[in-house]
Amino acid sequence: MKKLFYSALFYMILGQLFGVFYREYTKMNDFTGITQLATVHTHAFTLGMFFFLIVLALDKGFSLSSSKNFNKWVILYNAGLLGVLTTMTIRGIGQVNGTEIASFNYIAGLSHTFFAVAVVWFFVMLKKKI
Repeated sequence: MKKLFYSALFYMILGQLFGVFYREYTKMNDFTGITQLATVHTHAFTLGMFFFLIVLALDKGFSLSSSKNFNKWVILYNAGLLGVLTTMTIRGIGQVNGTEIASFNYIAGLSHTFFAVAVVWFFVMLKKKI
């Protein structure tokens, strides 16, 4: 359960940092357009902090962390989410600088795939516990 709490705390801090980075980086570059940087902090809060707080509550009621592959799931979920947040940040920086990289979409797709598999896996684990 501590792992879930510290994951939520990590993403809360990361979300705050992404929000400050977005505000300061766009201000520093006099950028007023649309950039993916604007959504990175909300993704960190929603898919990171809030999700892990919900999982923590579900774990209290259904003992999710006693599932056979729970630790592997946590690793995959974090890897997928961190990959998604990283690719969004890099894409957003490119949008601000006007230097987007088209081939970067493959890395973003792979991160989203890891994340999607982890979300489905979570529901499978939850269903077994209910």
